[in-house]
Amino acid sequence: MTQAASFSPFAVGFRQIEVPDAAHDLTFPVLLLYPTPATGQPTAPYALGPFSVNASPEAEPAPGSFPVVVISHGRTGTNLGYFPIAEHLAATGHIVALPLHHRDNYRDGSLAESDLTLELRPRHVTLTLDAVAADETLAACADADRAAIIGHSMGGYTALAVAGGRPYSQKGQPVNVSRDDRVKALVLLAPATFWYDYDAGLSGVTAAILLLAGESDNITPGAHHASLIRRSLPTTTPFTHEVVAGAGHYSFLAPFPEVMRRPDFPPANDPAGFDRAAFQRELPRRIAEFLQSPPRSARDHDSVGSLDSTR
Repeated sequence: MTQAASFSPFAVGFRQIEVPDAAHDLTFPVLLLYPTPATGQPTAPYALGPFSVNASPEAEPAPGSFPVVVISHGRTGTNLGYFPIAEHLAATGHIVALPLHHRDNYRDGSLAESDLTLELRPRHVTLTLDAVAADETLAACADADRAAIIGHSMGGYTALAVAGGRPYSQKGQPVNVSRDDRVKALVLLAPATFWYDYDAGLSGVTAAILLLAGESDNITPGAHHASLIRRSLPTTTPFTHEVVAGAGHYSFLAPFPEVMRRPDFPPANDPAGFDRAAFQRELPRRIAEFLQSPPRSARDHDSVGSLDSTR
């Protein structure tokens, strides 16, 4: 793998918005990280929940036109757990939106197991793209027509649905989702794909895909889910599958504070010997490299690469 340059041309700003879903009479929060002019001074870390981000609240966006990236978190997860990825992407010229999925998050997981969340998650990614494109601060520099989705675990289901996947619920009923043609690339991190487990489930997906799987993931085993995606994609869809040696399902989240690394809190833990902090220094660069130059033609769907997580 060619390592992307570490130079970041921008500082990072952030703000939070509330996005309405009028059809379901609800709103959901979205955190936005975006490029702002570099000042030559380091930005002080800003704490959000157990994590921190090097970003300035309500900073003026940098002039230019920046592609929009939506990060979809896992089931009952948090949108705050992807700050290393979001901060790096914003610093290298992307607007990053992190929605907190409605009633499928760490605060309220009451819809997590429902068929309704299968519909709401993709719908809310599309509404997030709409909101960024119309945002009073970012509209002038947001290019939502060059959009990408990063999806972790259940967020992988979400990303595939927005890109043209046709999921079925556990009851065997088609889920009401709509393809968003603005989405040109997907990054799937330990994705959950059960809802596409039939031959034509992903036949409508044409966006370039990077799938990163944890070698030691026992929740969404990489070989199974990569095989499901591979056999269902059109042969013309660019598909890259890389295995992260030693990584578990939650290794794609930012490191939690030491006090939260308890045996009874799996998201903070990794397989023995895996260095999540080191991996989180490499992961954002790999994602940025892919998004900056996604493949334009199909690759051999049976090829598997590896991501060095020790740098």
